[in-house]
This record gives sequence, structure tokens and C-alpha cells, in this order.
Amino acid sequence: MFEWVANPAGWAALVTLSAMEIVLGIDNVVFISVLVSKLPRDQAERARRIGLLLALVFRVLLLFALTAIMRLTEPVFTIFGNGFSWRDIILIVGGAFLIAKATHEIHAEMEGPGESERRGAAPGAFTAAVAQITVIDLVFSVDSIVTAIGMAQDVSIMIIAVVIAMAVMYAASGPVSRFIAHHPTTKMLALAFLILIGVSLVAEGGEIHIPRGYIYSAMAFAAAVEAINVMAGRKRRKHAGGRGEA
Repeated sequence: MFEWVANPAGWAALVTLSAMEIVLGIDNVVFISVLVSKLPRDQAERARRIGLLLALVFRVLLLFALTAIMRLTEPVFTIFGNGFSWRDIILIVGGAFLIAKATHEIHAEMEGPGESERRGAAPGAFTAAVAQITVIDLVFSVDSIVTAIGMAQDVSIMIIAVVIAMAVMYAASGPVSRFIAHHPTTKMLALAFLILIGVSLVAEGGEIHIPRGYIYSAMAFAAAVEAINVMAGRKRRKHAGGRGEA
């Protein structure tokens, strides 16, 4: 099982797959960060840990069911000459869910907090957040594992790469969640990212491949612009405070 350890090609596959899994995990981190940003701090931390643990469990379980995963890519029905597999269906449903969820959250942000939000998180908010994280974890896990199968042949390499990626995601999700919670404008940007990701998942399920590099480049550029805006806002507040004291 670990014969690849003595083979440089095995290590190259591990590094490449780990990097790919980390990149694919960005979508998951953004979604979890947006969801937990509306929860109290203690619940947000708990939901974040549960969400990432579920993501790890789903990925590892799917890796041990490689035969079933490969069958997910076989067409189950055809529409207008285009075959749709269970993987396509999962991606389309998951993408549609992301678009609907992000649109709903944007509408809520535009309308302002409701009465329940002003009083605090609703009693079932934590359970609802974990349930939604679970659904999206499954969608992203299927996409991630199908990609892993195409890049590596050894299950042990895939499992190690997934564990490495999940460790990086866990380390990054905390700062990302806190940043989104403290800067409302970045939450709107994150929601726009989720719509973009949802559209790409629906397109992928419909056999229309949108290179992920284009999507992540656009996200990185928008995030860089928003980071500049946040830093400029801090400097303006600092200068305004200094003038007030003078």
C-alpha cells in the first residue's frame, strides 16, 4: 500500500494532489465561513469544527468506496443526447442550492437584520447551519474525490492528500470566518463568490467545463481589491480618530 514512498513519482503525486485538494477546499471554507458568521462565537466555532470534520469523514469514506464513486460517473439517463450521471445530478443540485442560499443571504443583507436576528440567533440556527454544511460537504467531497481518482492511483496517497488539505482548511477557516464576521462588506463578496461557485457546479453537471483557474483568479483579484478597501478604511478611521483627539 505504501510502495510509493520509495518512488519519487509517488511523492510528486502526493504534493500535486495535496495542492489540488487545498485549492478545491477554498469553496468549502468560504461557504462554512459565511454560514457560521451569523452564529454566536461559541456556536460558530463548534459548527466550523463539525463542518470540517464531516468534510474529512465524507472524503475518506468516499475514497474507500472507489468502485461506487466510479459508477457515479456513468450516465443514468439522457436528455437531448446528453447523458447525466449521479455525479452530474449531485453537482447540479448542490450548485443550485449554493445559488439559492447565497441569493437569500444577499437579500437578507440588503433588507437589514430581522427581529429574530436583532434578538440573537434563532434556537434552530446551529442545527440548520450544520445541516446545510453537511449537504455542501457531500457535494464538494464527490467533486474532490472524483478529481483525486483522476490524478492518483494509490488510495494511501489520496487519503494523505485529503488529510493534509483538511488540516490547511481547518487552519485557514478560523481567520477567514472571523474576518468575514468583522467586515460586513467582505461577507457580501463571499456570497458573490458562492453564486459564482454554484454556477460553475451547475455548468459542470451539465457537461459545460469552466476552468477553475478562471474562477479562482477572479476570486483572488476581487479579494485583493476588497483587502485594499479594508486597509484604506482602517487608515481613514485612524486618521479621523487622530484629528478628533487633536
